[in-house]
Amino acid sequence: MKIVILARHALLLGLALCFATTVLVRTAAANPAQLISDFRVKHGEKRVTLDATLTRIAHDQAQAMAAKDQLDHDVLGRFNTRVDPAGAGRAAENIAYGYDSFPKTLDQWINSSGHRKNLLLPGATRVGVASVKSSKTGRMYWAMVIAGDYERKAPKSSPKSSPKESKQATAAKPKSRTAETCRLKILSLCL
Repeated sequence: MKIVILARHALLLGLALCFATTVLVRTAAANPAQLISDFRVKHGEKRVTLDATLTRIAHDQAQAMAAKDQLDHDVLGRFNTRVDPAGAGRAAENIAYGYDSFPKTLDQWINSSGHRKNLLLPGATRVGVASVKSSKTGRMYWAMVIAGDYERKAPKSSPKSSPKESKQATAAKPKSRTAETCRLKILSLCL
């Protein structure tokens, strides 16, 4: 009788461990920094780690887009200003909406040339990812900020910076516009 009870306990313990291991492996695989790193390594770039400051910046952006139910890099202000507290020399931002999971969002970014370029930002070592659901529409808004060159921060809006540095720092952000009324907005162009 004791052997049967011990066998049942051992079986239950074994099943619990298998379940826990499966959940932990799936959770680890779903980590945005890990998924982005896996993609970057396949394309010759370094891995990135999750960064609290970049995650906060991404969360603030996602939250602002969800609150206004608007997909826009400028919804919370200019990207260069928003990312400045991170202290990075280079940074880029990707945004999206409508996807219910990060792997689906990442897949969309990978299949878009501009977003893909940001994911493969040379010298990037840190990333922040966040999503917030719109209370109005239920749409999920995503923001990712990827950054690098922490050891040699680029000067603030130096007029003599090279076009490559300037393009890299604002890779996903459209140029700032003066206050104007848009009758039609196509690919961040105000017509």
